[in-house]
Amino acid sequence: MTEELYTRLREYMDELPGGYPATDTGVEIRILKKLFSREDAELTLQLKNEAEEVPAIAGRIGMDPVTAGEKLEDMAKRGLIFRIREGGNVLYRPISFVVGIYEFQLNRLDLEFVKMWEEYVPYLGLTLAPLENKQLRIAPADSAVQDLRAVETYNRVRDMVKEQELVAMMPCICRRKEGMLGNPCDRPEDLCFSFGQFGQYVLDNEMGKQISTDEALRLLDVAEESALVLSPSNTQELAFLCCCCGCCCGQLTRLKMLPNPADYCRSYYLARIDPDSCTACGDCMDRCQVDAIKEGDFMEVDPARCIGCGLCVPTCPTEAIELVAKEDSKTPAKDFDELLENLAKERGVV
Repeated sequence: MTEELYTRLREYMDELPGGYPATDTGVEIRILKKLFSREDAELTLQLKNEAEEVPAIAGRIGMDPVTAGEKLEDMAKRGLIFRIREGGNVLYRPISFVVGIYEFQLNRLDLEFVKMWEEYVPYLGLTLAPLENKQLRIAPADSAVQDLRAVETYNRVRDMVKEQELVAMMPCICRRKEGMLGNPCDRPEDLCFSFGQFGQYVLDNEMGKQISTDEALRLLDVAEESALVLSPSNTQELAFLCCCCGCCCGQLTRLKMLPNPADYCRSYYLARIDPDSCTACGDCMDRCQVDAIKEGDFMEVDPARCIGCGLCVPTCPTEAIELVAKEDSKTPAKDFDELLENLAKERGVV
């Protein structure tokens, strides 16, 4: 009966927008057993894929509202379901494994979970990589586009951050994970931003701290200095913003393994180097997180690998590099709810 319960939970989670595919090793079931008690699993299976208040959930499943509220809040605190605060009301809903449950295990990471994650993520990547609707995208470094004309508002990250009423900062789970695996990263760890409902969830679960927009802008400067790729939610309204390195980030490390990373991420620009101005100093190659720059008589960008992050632009001593807009760019979803809806439709799990 236990195996059957967790198999049903796996199937339930695979019907969520982010997916949760089965494997030939059973690691996905081992992960669920580690995170979800039997009671957690049974309650999750009774949730609709929409935000509901406690009385509605309790009435539907025949549970006392007080008891239901306590159980749902406990699961939300452990990062197993999502909590939304609207005025004086609290709503709960299921969340995908990624983006969602995995990232919300920040305070519960241990070596066992980290090793299971490393075993599982290739299977998850095979499911998500071909999809048109990415949960994250690549945004250009602000200094790389500040002099460009007609830059879309969703590609001016600093301007978007300035508009936020609530900004939460939490440590990067990818760099923390790599540290636990014996691969410490020398880049700053506290550079993972969340906004709005995501930010409130981070604060309520004590995974991070609230910061001002001025502090957020200062930290974006630190991210650029540290050659970190800006990976916001693939939305016009920011939900979260990761600052990623090619040695730790689950997205970038796997993109680097491909011959054509540009085809598997949502980005809007491509770097171009003027051979007449380039002195082949190599600074751009050192800062590139996906090995998109080749060395020769002058440095050259491989368009199949370039993800348009712009990290190579601001430090070029001869200003030989510029970003050029891609012609086939697709406007991001309005907000994260719309993104999940689009993703669910593409996966056929509406």
